[in-house]
Amino acid sequence: MSTPAASSSTSVAASRRRRRARSWVRRVPFAVLLLVGGLVLSRNEVAVSASAAEAQDSNGGAKRNRGVIALTAKNFDSSLKDGKAWLIEFYAPWCGHCTRFASTYEQVAHQLHNKQLSPDGVVRHVQVAKVDGAAERALSSRFGVNSFPTFFLVDGWTVREFQGTRSQEGLIQFALEDYEKTEPLPFLFGPFGPMGQLRSFLMRSGTWAVGLYDNLTEERGMKPLMAMSILCVGGLSVGLVSIVILGLLFLPKAKMD
Repeated sequence: MSTPAASSSTSVAASRRRRRARSWVRRVPFAVLLLVGGLVLSRNEVAVSASAAEAQDSNGGAKRNRGVIALTAKNFDSSLKDGKAWLIEFYAPWCGHCTRFASTYEQVAHQLHNKQLSPDGVVRHVQVAKVDGAAERALSSRFGVNSFPTFFLVDGWTVREFQGTRSQEGLIQFALEDYEKTEPLPFLFGPFGPMGQLRSFLMRSGTWAVGLYDNLTEERGMKPLMAMSILCVGGLSVGLVSIVILGLLFLPKAKMD
C-alpha cells in the first residue's frame, strides 16, 4: 500500500515531466524558425557566390583561370568534365627543367586563359594545368609518364602528347592549332582506356600496400616477415574473390529455346 509521501513524490515527478514536455513544445517553433532561417541564409550565400563567380568570369575570368591549375587524383576527373580541352604538364619538384620552365608555363596559362581563339578565329577553350607526377604516381602511371616534364592535351577522351620544342609559342600553337597534326594516343592504352585505368589501379594498390606494410612494422611493431605474410594472404584473398566475381559475371549462359 502506497504511503502519502510516496504519492506526493510521484505527483511531483509527474509534474516535473509535464513541465519539461511543455518547455520542449515551446522550443519546437523556435528551432524550426532557426532551421528555416539557416537554410534561407545558406541558399542566399550560394546564390551570391554563384553571381560573384559569374561576374568574375565576365570580367576576364576568375582568379583560378588566370594561372596554372593544380590537379591531383582527387579533382582530376571531376575537373576534366567541364567540356573544355586541357593542356596538362606532368612535372617533378626535383626536376631542373621543370623548375626553369615554370615561369614560362605560367605565361602559357595567362595567354591561353585570356585568349580562347585559335589562329583561324575559331573559339577554343583550353585550360592549363599541372600535376606533380612525383607525388601523384597513379596519375603518372595512368598517362604512362616516363620523364619530366611531359605535356598532354586532353580533349574529352582524346589525348595527345606534345612532342615539339618546349617553349611558350610551341605549347600555345600546339594547344590551339597544331594538335590536329598529332596522332592521338590509342584509347585502349590511353589514360581513359582499360589499360590506363589498370595501370592506375595497380599503382594505387602498390602504394596502399607499402603504406600498410610501414604501418604494421613501424607503428604496430610487427616483424617484417609477419607483415609480409599478412599482405600476401590479403592479396591472395582479394584476388580469389575477384576471380570468382568475374567468373560469375561472365559465365556463359545456356540458350533458351
